[in-house]
Amino acid sequence: MKRQSGFTLIELVMVIVILGVLAAVAIPKFVDLKGDAQAAATQGVAGSLASASAVNYATRSAKSTNGNAVANCTDVATALQGGLPPQYVITSLAVAPGAAQTCSLSNGASPATLADFTAIGIL
Repeated sequence: MKRQSGFTLIELVMVIVILGVLAAVAIPKFVDLKGDAQAAATQGVAGSLASASAVNYATRSAKSTNGNAVANCTDVATALQGGLPPQYVITSLAVAPGAAQTCSLSNGASPATLADFTAIGIL
């Protein structure tokens, strides 16, 4: 008499139930990744703006014909190579020459995410 091999129906049903429970637990962790990605992208652009502002200040301090004048938070976007990505918006705020000002950046998406960066004013 031949011995049959394979899985029983109960074993197959139990595997499907276990996979269903694992999927039900794991799916909510991945649902909100879009919001996290938007926040991280906004923070990355804000970091780039802060870095561009510092490099622009150092360049213009060394030689006044290099770099860009920064008298407003929105002027920092001109120091960023390639400019500000179109969906981002910088809140307009005056920056005094030689002073650091905390500026706000919005990603323009829904829901909007905000990030702060430091602009250094220079004429």
